[in-house]
Amino acid sequence: MKNFVMGVIVTLLAVLIFCVLFVRSSYMPVAASDPPLPFERTLAKIGLHARIQREAPERDVSHFATADLVAGAQVYQKNCAFCHGLPNQPPSAASQGMFPHAPQLFTQQETVSDDPAGVTFWKVKNGIRLTGMPGFKSALSDEQIWQVAALLAHSESLPPEVLDALKPPPIPILVTAGAANPASVPAAETPKPK
Repeated sequence: MKNFVMGVIVTLLAVLIFCVLFVRSSYMPVAASDPPLPFERTLAKIGLHARIQREAPERDVSHFATADLVAGAQVYQKNCAFCHGLPNQPPSAASQGMFPHAPQLFTQQETVSDDPAGVTFWKVKNGIRLTGMPGFKSALSDEQIWQVAALLAHSESLPPEVLDALKPPPIPILVTAGAANPASVPAAETPKPK
């Protein structure tokens, strides 16, 4: 029995030393473009789902009025669209460079409209560690977070007013002084001969 216990201790120490050496070796995949470690996604999902299952609140958001959805769209536009996209728009360059991938929430493949609103609320409020998803509990009120959760729960059947609130903002046109009227730009002065 003593040999068995010593074998377990030596094995655990060897694994620990290997892990430390691997991390210190510069081969640990830490860049967003690196492939995940074996089982990384699986282990992260198991932990995330267990935590959400335990802590996600329950609330029926089917009765949220159009005004609540418009308010949710405004919050989403300001805080979420940069990573998670807008309806009928291509993903942003930033979202394409993230690891793990930031789901484009208004696409058929990645919508979360079938998730319980409490799950979306938990994710927005708390964020998801090591994914780039920040927690907004210090930046948004619970009611604003519920409005975003309701917006995403209704994402497949939004009223026109809400879709208008989700349109990308217009790109500002920068005009430099005098560029609008070339005649108003003074010609370069030529030096006078002495």
